[in-house]
Amino acid sequence: MTATNALTQRLDAGPVICAEGFLFELEKRGYLSAGEFVPEVALEFPDALRSLHVDFQRAGSDIVEAFTYNGHREKMRVIGKEDLLEPLNRAALQIARSVADAEPGNFMAGNISNSNIWDPADESKQAEVRAMFAEMVGWAVEEGADLIIGETFYFAGEAIAAAEIAKASGLPVVLTLAPMAFQEMADGVGIVETAQRLEQLGVDVVGLNCFRGPTTMLPWLKEIRAAVSCHVGALPIPYRTTEDEPTFFNLSDPRAEVASPHGRTFPTALDPLQTNRYEIGAFAKEAYDLGVNYIGVCCGATPMHIREVAEAVGLTTEASRFSENMANHFMYGSNERLADNVVALGDTA
Repeated sequence: MTATNALTQRLDAGPVICAEGFLFELEKRGYLSAGEFVPEVALEFPDALRSLHVDFQRAGSDIVEAFTYNGHREKMRVIGKEDLLEPLNRAALQIARSVADAEPGNFMAGNISNSNIWDPADESKQAEVRAMFAEMVGWAVEEGADLIIGETFYFAGEAIAAAEIAKASGLPVVLTLAPMAFQEMADGVGIVETAQRLEQLGVDVVGLNCFRGPTTMLPWLKEIRAAVSCHVGALPIPYRTTEDEPTFFNLSDPRAEVASPHGRTFPTALDPLQTNRYEIGAFAKEAYDLGVNYIGVCCGATPMHIREVAEAVGLTTEASRFSENMANHFMYGSNERLADNVVALGDTA
């Protein structure tokens, strides 16, 4: 069975879960800096990265995605560490490969993403981005990736460039878009049109990830699902975006008593704006019922969210052993051994 058949056949047979969101979770755990968001953890704290991969894997993620998001040449230049580019990429890929190999049936994915320097009017910048993608895809192939994930593209042109380079590897390709609040790609191309173009290029899974929570991702997801025949991917952020505030970049929190020092909730003061786990589960079930089989959660994801996604589409994971059992809660449970006078406090506690 070829790698392409392995992925598409799994998707044809049912849901495939993919955990993303390493930046936010590792920043919260104290292993990288918010704002910079550079994945040096792969070199400096490899055990921390490996541990997070394992936690997501136990929660139900079928894909171990190498943490090379923002690990491209331009970002490494910004922080003055371009010499660490290849070692960082190879370390992240090797860690992901070792974790995937420990669980039969798991895939290891190489990763490329938004460069943040793409300019639709500057061919030299476009060439620079293509070169960055090409070297990262090359390292992924050399380190034994089973597929390439391209993610978080808000320019249609950059998404297409990423797809072309990823497809040239001969590996299966997942390509997800991240439209900003203006309801089209940043270069004026339609979101659905871009997804269709990616399908025409031979991308195996097209869809959406990041920037948008369940409420503002689902309408576009429905349109994409209706417009393409390939598999569709959906990886929202676990935050309550709205029609007025479609992405997490400008979410407001008027109840905050202390604002973030940089004046925005994104990215370090989003906590009060999170969805609950049940909202993520409901999104996953609705997406799955639409025919979306590639499902996960992006920035803000924890293993709990991934488990919720997996269970919402009918899967039982290793971490499902610890799914909630409120019957034994001391005050809200129904176990006959619970003290009646304590249970009675539940409505007034």
